[in-house]
Amino acid sequence: MCGIFGALGHTDSPIDLQFVLRATSALKHRGPDDEGYLLAVTHSNQFTQYSGPDTDPAVRHQRIEETDNHSFNLAFGFRRLSILDVSPAGHQPMASSDGSCWIVYNGEIYNYLELRSELITHGFHFRTGTDTEVILAAYQHWGVDCLKHFTGMWAFALLDSTQRRLFLARDRFGIKPLYYSNNASHFVFASEIKALLEAETVSTRVNPQRLYDYLNFGITDYGDETLFADIKQLPAAHYLVVPLETGARWSPERYWHINLDKRSTLSFEAAALELKELFLESIKLHLRSDVPVGAALSGGIDSSAIVMAMRHHEPDLNLHTFSYIAGDPSISEERWVDTIAGAAHSVAHKVKPTAAELVSDLDHLLSTQDEPFGSTSIYAQNRVFRLAREAGIKVMLDGQGADELLAGYPYYLSSRLASLLSRLRFFEAKRLAHAAGTASGFGELKLILSGTGLIVPKLKGAAKRLGGNGRGDLNVQWFDKQGIHPQGPAIERNKDFLRAELANSLVESSLPMLLRYEDRNSMAHSIESRVPFLTHQLIDFIFSLPESYLIGPDGASKRVFRKAMEGLVPNEILNRRDKIGFSTPEKKWLGALKPWVDDVLNSNAAQEIPALNLQSVRAHWDALNSAEQPFDFRVWRWLNVIRWSERSAVKF
Repeated sequence: MCGIFGALGHTDSPIDLQFVLRATSALKHRGPDDEGYLLAVTHSNQFTQYSGPDTDPAVRHQRIEETDNHSFNLAFGFRRLSILDVSPAGHQPMASSDGSCWIVYNGEIYNYLELRSELITHGFHFRTGTDTEVILAAYQHWGVDCLKHFTGMWAFALLDSTQRRLFLARDRFGIKPLYYSNNASHFVFASEIKALLEAETVSTRVNPQRLYDYLNFGITDYGDETLFADIKQLPAAHYLVVPLETGARWSPERYWHINLDKRSTLSFEAAALELKELFLESIKLHLRSDVPVGAALSGGIDSSAIVMAMRHHEPDLNLHTFSYIAGDPSISEERWVDTIAGAAHSVAHKVKPTAAELVSDLDHLLSTQDEPFGSTSIYAQNRVFRLAREAGIKVMLDGQGADELLAGYPYYLSSRLASLLSRLRFFEAKRLAHAAGTASGFGELKLILSGTGLIVPKLKGAAKRLGGNGRGDLNVQWFDKQGIHPQGPAIERNKDFLRAELANSLVESSLPMLLRYEDRNSMAHSIESRVPFLTHQLIDFIFSLPESYLIGPDGASKRVFRKAMEGLVPNEILNRRDKIGFSTPEKKWLGALKPWVDDVLNSNAAQEIPALNLQSVRAHWDALNSAEQPFDFRVWRWLNVIRWSERSAVKF
């Protein structure tokens, strides 16, 4: 788990050494254990490794700050967080055994031991115990198809001097980040945006469409664009081949997608048994580590299942759990956290952030995330990882992705209703709407309208427009001048509305944002966060199941997973029907922070953002404080954009 950076000069354009050093240094938090560099002249295949101030003393290379080499046209920079084979043998950039390929890599290939054994039968020899070397050998054996053999999370860049190309790849779900920027003189890539912004050639110009999507819908991190117009991200499940010589056109290629057509014939009971086996196997793989492993515990079904599975696999493990506890009793899950901590015999750690702490830490949080984010729950998550680091934990298991995979949120009920109605199964739809509406407290009508499943796709954009700008907080004229189209990502559907909605959540609308938040929050504290629900084996299996296995006739979510976890997770957790989520008392926090909010909304930075109608924004904030308007999460978006734009010197 690391931070990676690279730059390729087009037409042999030289690269500024100071930019390489600044960009790599900007990623130090991702890898405080080691540091490494590769400078190359690609047309003559001259490769030279260098060390830095934090390089392991056992790695003997010339110090990069002492070099007089300024004629290179390719550079790799690397920061290491040592997890597997923590010896100097894991130093990067790493070369293949024949010296033809070089790699910088961030992530973990959990099945690397099995792949290593297979590659040995094909004649490969290994010098280290790292998964990095396995990736190099797998690429040399299978080429780009090596990606299909990996189970894990990864973002890497591989220089292939024989094929004369850079090969960049990102894991199936985008767990690990990879950003890039390309102009006439240079192609640059990095684990985080802040490293790319160290280049004078990379602009901080805003991406108007993404700004609109964030301010109006709260959406970020979908597709290949970012909030910076000159910076893209390699989408999940894609690779990118960049020729070392200019002239050829290139674009990302998808190597995996969710299969929506596969159908399982397993009974509900048999499906639950197989799901249990797949889940336990995933936990077993995710426990592979040469450093201590802990777990994030919210008290919900997903994190509870992970903790209990960890205890199942390792009865003697000194298991530490880390939990955010809300100060508001109405959204606190402390009693559920205590239930699992007791059942798993874990060492429980808890944190209760305050509004004052949020303000104190906000600038650091914005720097950590690089782009605006959804809500103050991101701060609570950040504090959980800080707590883990203070306890000496270097790897954490987390339940991210389970809600999107298993239909855990209440709004998925409307998509399930849409599936039933599209098949004319009116009696089942009526029974589901009544049972679920009563249990959730939504009521039948509110339940039906709560999601997107029953809204005709062509009307969806209009519905969002009507709901998004009713108070005039956005400067519509400015967005019109930018040619902005007022709609979010489209969802392709057939009669399986729920299956399509879940796939969209995993690939486009929800999970990409959550994974960005998690990666930045964990790596800010030099912690590797692992997400065992996100393996292609689990995803392929669950998407083959009938929708009724996910949402029961009574509206219970995660139906088949609840069944699978019987006997492993305490029944009182499995029987939970409330869905609190990772909630913070955002309304109370902002109310307590009124002087600070007033200062931000009246700042010079706010006045320099043409996308906002500040008069309307301030009027709405005043109405919220006088209880004339209900709480609106857009307040947080305004504050976030203002502080982000000021900190990143964003150009509008």
